[in-house]
Amino acid sequence: MKTTTPFQHSHWLAALTVLAVAAVSAPTLAQPAATRTIEPRTVQLTLPAEAVLEATRQATVATQVSGRIVLVMVEPGQRVRAGQVLMKIDAREATETAAAASAQLVQVEANFQRTQNLFKQKFVSQAALDKAEADLKSARAQSAAAGVGASHATVSAPIAGLVAARHVELGELAAPGRPLVTLFDPKGLRAIASIPQFRLKDAQAAKSARVEFPESRRWLDGVRIEILPTLDAKSHTATARVYLPDDAEALQGLVPGMAARVHFVVGTAQKLTVPPVAVLRRGEISAVYVVAGDKPQLRQVRLGEPVADGEIEVLSGLAAGETVSLDPVKTGIEMKQAKK
Repeated sequence: MKTTTPFQHSHWLAALTVLAVAAVSAPTLAQPAATRTIEPRTVQLTLPAEAVLEATRQATVATQVSGRIVLVMVEPGQRVRAGQVLMKIDAREATETAAAASAQLVQVEANFQRTQNLFKQKFVSQAALDKAEADLKSARAQSAAAGVGASHATVSAPIAGLVAARHVELGELAAPGRPLVTLFDPKGLRAIASIPQFRLKDAQAAKSARVEFPESRRWLDGVRIEILPTLDAKSHTATARVYLPDDAEALQGLVPGMAARVHFVVGTAQKLTVPPVAVLRRGEISAVYVVAGDKPQLRQVRLGEPVADGEIEVLSGLAAGETVSLDPVKTGIEMKQAKK
């Protein structure tokens, strides 16, 4: 067991004292701080993995005709409905091609009708009629294709959702295949994580998973786990997808590209845990206020990793049955005032 020298002991004790009085300037609070008795509890054992959020339904709209962009009707962050017009392209060349194909179709239809009448009168052969019919089918196909090409001058949203990015500006030249707008459906999100090959079996055995957002201390239960059947040849990792609930309130503030951490539940165990609000931190030092009677004691603790419900495992410094303050700053203020 590692021991501390008197100097080291006094060093961290001084740091904890600073923690205790850091909020002296805060306003006086009449009610005592809330507390909780620490007892062993059943917690979920998890396999953590860093992850990134992505939309389950996302589309990057590209143009299929060439022309200058003459109208832009959306901005990033704007909500759109399926079929809504996003942009318009000056595709006069495609329009003229469609008009030419339509005129050609009229001429070929007339020629077919003449050939058909002549065939009935036995003035032309079956081969001549077959050729006229083939020309008609070809002209109809060319006219339809040209009409579709002209219709692509109006760019519409393929799905309902939010505009994630606009890749072009008014007046720029659009070309076939060039991305114009990226859309995503905010109601469908999933966390994408990479699982090392040696932990793949554990992840595959997991029946549930939770997604943590460390910055906001939010946790969401995954509704479905999907592990792709192949591994990356370079990193030897498998891709896992954890789908989040389709709940607008639960997904509030979450967007594609956000960092997250997936916890695959692989079992349960009995552990001592404390809520994050009970912990005071000063550099590498962690402490809690242990409440015994009317004299709370600031005590250094050694903490482990967060468990699946967001609380933190206590490795040493606390025993079962002890009570800790859930508002250490307020407890520090009360102790400061009691000494006056």
